[in-house]
Amino acid sequence: MIPSEFPGFQGVYPDKTCIQGMAGRTNIRLSRIMFGVVFLVWGQCGFAQDVPQGTEFLKFVRSVAAEMRAGDTAPLDLATWQQRRTVLRSELQAAWGGFPEHPAALEASVLEVLDRPDYRIEKIIFQTFPGIWMTANAWIPKTSGRHAAVLCVHGHWPGAKQDPHVQARCAGLAKLGFFVLAVDAFGAGERAIGKALGEYHGEMAAATLWPVGLPLSGLQVYENLRAVDYLITRPEVDPERIGITGASGGGNQSMYAGAWDERLKAVVPVCSVGNYQAYLGAACCMCEVVPGALTFTEEAEILALVAPRALMVVSATRDAFQFSVQEAHKSIEAAQPVFQLYDRASALQHAVFESGHDYNQPMREAMYGFMALHLQQQGDGSPIPEPAMELEEPETLRCFPGNSRPDDWLTLPGFASREAREVLKRHGEPESGPLSAEQKLQRRSLLARNLGIAGSPPAETPPPQETTPGAGHTLVFSPDPGIQLELRIRQPEFVPPVPPDGGRTLLVVTAEGSEDGGFQRLQQQGLEAGLRVAALELRATGRYAWPSDRIGRAPDHNTAEWSLWIGRPLLGQWVRDIQAAISCLSSEATAAGDIVVTADGPAALAVLTAAALDQRISAVRVSGLVSTLVTEQPYQKQRLGMLPNGLLRDVGDVLQIAVMVAPTPLTIHAPVTPQGDRLSAEAAEQAFRELRPLYQDTPGDFSITTEP
Repeated sequence: MIPSEFPGFQGVYPDKTCIQGMAGRTNIRLSRIMFGVVFLVWGQCGFAQDVPQGTEFLKFVRSVAAEMRAGDTAPLDLATWQQRRTVLRSELQAAWGGFPEHPAALEASVLEVLDRPDYRIEKIIFQTFPGIWMTANAWIPKTSGRHAAVLCVHGHWPGAKQDPHVQARCAGLAKLGFFVLAVDAFGAGERAIGKALGEYHGEMAAATLWPVGLPLSGLQVYENLRAVDYLITRPEVDPERIGITGASGGGNQSMYAGAWDERLKAVVPVCSVGNYQAYLGAACCMCEVVPGALTFTEEAEILALVAPRALMVVSATRDAFQFSVQEAHKSIEAAQPVFQLYDRASALQHAVFESGHDYNQPMREAMYGFMALHLQQQGDGSPIPEPAMELEEPETLRCFPGNSRPDDWLTLPGFASREAREVLKRHGEPESGPLSAEQKLQRRSLLARNLGIAGSPPAETPPPQETTPGAGHTLVFSPDPGIQLELRIRQPEFVPPVPPDGGRTLLVVTAEGSEDGGFQRLQQQGLEAGLRVAALELRATGRYAWPSDRIGRAPDHNTAEWSLWIGRPLLGQWVRDIQAAISCLSSEATAAGDIVVTADGPAALAVLTAAALDQRISAVRVSGLVSTLVTEQPYQKQRLGMLPNGLLRDVGDVLQIAVMVAPTPLTIHAPVTPQGDRLSAEAAEQAFRELRPLYQDTPGDFSITTEP
């Protein structure tokens, strides 16, 4: 969940005055997830009619998700579940981009020790990836012997591991005899882009990971595995008695790491469990998104992966819908049969509290009792009263107080940029000439698969429709079931002689809405050139936009996330919109023989991508095209929907997409950086220099311009 502490985000602020509710077990029936397939049927074009706006996109993604998971059934026996478990782990790892085969050396260092009456606090750093350092605090009881240990991961409270919400459970556990390790997640706390605490690691910062195919959810799982690697190196820790807990985004980390790493014997996610379909309609953090998860599972199976180990889900009665008691109950009910197959029904518990989104004292006390039972073999699992404690000033716990963090510290976008450059090396040297038909077919297949549109049927061509020459009209079409778009068509006042092939139509595309200046300018230029002009607003943008879609720098944050959940990134959906619009144009009695497609701003990448896949496009003119998806800083003035997971890994950069367009005539005007700054003429030429050899036989068909 995105908390309201971060400006511009909508969320639930932790409630400070919650009282304890009940903690009980749920015995219920569930479903084992089987693979689901959704079949997309393309609609017909028709004349304009009233279409409800704003909500149809959410209805669309929800219907796709529901159909994907409609066939889920419970496992019949343990052998069936274990087979499913193997497949599920493989699917999860692929969604997360895989984990390194050879982990980096930890090279841990204790930077400082704080002595307190019942425990000491160590400030620690260790390496998770080569050159990537995790900052951590170890809270170590002064009692002798090997201790049970708990990994405490933070959520979206701005203090990260230093925040009072995290400190309280660390101190409480340490006083109860647990070795505690509290860590900063990549991009947050002391590991943010800047050196101050309080920076948010989501939206366009975490978005730099998507094109590389290493989403933040998977990155956090792997880094938490490395934290467990560190824990078992400590002589004070019993490696057979380790647990994990966290709230909100930290609850998601707890659930996924607990599901994946069998070294974690007790797992307590707090205010974070619901189900994947409940995310559709909510504003959640990038760290909670598992790309394409709904194509192969539901959250219930993630909980089931913890079995036969111990799992307690903590829910609050006044939490957001996606983490609500009723949505969590669905997943717990569905996971329960797997625990029963192991004869471990009592190991799955659901503790419910009268509370808002929080990790308050009653929740902590329930966690203490659960951890004591399953890690210390003490008590009966009932809540344990919290010991009296004094918390530290956040600055006191920092490994690098103030501005003392090294200047060469590798940040999250810096890591993404490094990984991007490595994956791009796999695509080989630039092309010295046009691609062969076989090469194009192969690359188009990879691109369509990455965009989630491979194998779906082409748009059906509607019956031709007569229109009055010179008059404007609007066509309504459905590129996907439940999605209706309008194609507004105008004829120029001056109509040049029509050649035998039917002349030209200019399809102008926008992701910024009909009032956008660039959109209007391109239409007017087309009309003045004597072209028939068709104007298209892409789904989930402009007047079709979700009302509260913007989070921080991402104007389409929520709709882009929902699309990724169902394995259909927005860029792929936009390509379908353009292809369906072309089918509508081609169906008219006054159809053009040539269709030129153009866009200004973020829609330019959608147009370029459509041209790479659709040979019906006779020419491409894009303005404000992002020149690369590789960046060491968060994206600015771009759309999250432009960034399918793994695009750089599977297909390549913007240049590689443009290569697939050749030899179709291509004009790139005023290309920009990932931060939206216009490139100089020299930088623009350098960014797309590999395209020129592809047009060596028709040099006039390719141009780069930077003048206004």
